[in-house]
Amino acid sequence: MDVLISGAGIAGPALAYWLGRSGHRPTIVETAPGLRTGGQAVDFRGPLHMGVLTKMGVLDALRAVQTRGTAMRFVDEHGAKLMEWPAGLAGGDLEVLRGDLSRILSEAGNGHTTYLFGDRITALDETADGVDVTFASGLRRRFDLVVGADGVHSGVRRLAFGPEEQFVKHLGYYVATWPVPNEWELTRDSVLHNSPGRMISVGGDHRDPSRAGVFAAFASPALRYDRGDPGAVKAILRDRFAGMGWLAPRLLAELDHVDDVYFDQICRVDAPEWTRGRIALVGDAACGATIGGQGNGTAIVSAYVLAGELAAAGGDHRIAFPRYVDRIARFARGTQKGGDTTGRFLAPRTARGIRARNWFNNQQWFLNLTFKITADRSTNLRLPDYPF
Repeated sequence: MDVLISGAGIAGPALAYWLGRSGHRPTIVETAPGLRTGGQAVDFRGPLHMGVLTKMGVLDALRAVQTRGTAMRFVDEHGAKLMEWPAGLAGGDLEVLRGDLSRILSEAGNGHTTYLFGDRITALDETADGVDVTFASGLRRRFDLVVGADGVHSGVRRLAFGPEEQFVKHLGYYVATWPVPNEWELTRDSVLHNSPGRMISVGGDHRDPSRAGVFAAFASPALRYDRGDPGAVKAILRDRFAGMGWLAPRLLAELDHVDDVYFDQICRVDAPEWTRGRIALVGDAACGATIGGQGNGTAIVSAYVLAGELAAAGGDHRIAFPRYVDRIARFARGTQKGGDTTGRFLAPRTARGIRARNWFNNQQWFLNLTFKITADRSTNLRLPDYPF
């Protein structure tokens, strides 16, 4: 079959790999002009995630570029340590930069995947024989199936299932990242500072010791702003972090010298339907949780199951799609729960909340319990061996 996948991040290339193994012809359309090279470190945990990466044959390549975890050291305004999350807890069993992960997954499926960069889907018209797709470039093609692997702000989900506000729940926080010069001789670890409802941090670049990266979070109701306007985003950050001590003024000043700032809400995708006719959702488009919801591991597993059920059903989506949802939905919604508390962990809203977080996370029994809960969520699924 000819299968169109929207999104060249994580779930899209993983799904294309397995579809190619089944003899199908996947095409990936991506709005960016090429594979995205930036992004924060992402992690995989437990035998389920690692098992799928092993089946794909990419585990050795990922281990060759792993970052080996990033410790998170929370400090007061003078730089004195208040508490620390160890690298092993923060980074799981395998931590890599998101850009490296996307590149390696794409290379795995290069022999059978066609890429359409710098384009996007603008219309979907399903017929008895396929889906007629119109692209922003003016291109029109028919595909047997269409899959949205295009993240929490999925265009496929909007076109086929309804507007974003029906499915994306704001969890009370926003996050931002941007690059800065490494003036503090930071290595891989991150140093974080809080005031009530705010957190700003800086950590060394894993590849370039002269560079560092800022990660910031703040509590806020849902905001109305132009996501495509960097000036509007920078104005929000300057306003929200005004008056904060420690290194915040220096880190904010660097906004004058950067063109691209990542900025988004911490949110959860609650999509009651993941498939409709010949159209399906996978990864964050179906069940995303911006930070802390094990989204990358779930994307890898979901892509394997979706392609596997198609293989088991001989390509009949009417059989495969319901089986895919039945097998993966409960597991995915369980892993999402980790994202519900991320904002409160990063930036407690009160000084008392900050002190309580620091106290609990300085107790080894609490770290052990946190690690166990995270591990249980990432392994609560048994996968079949599909007939690829």
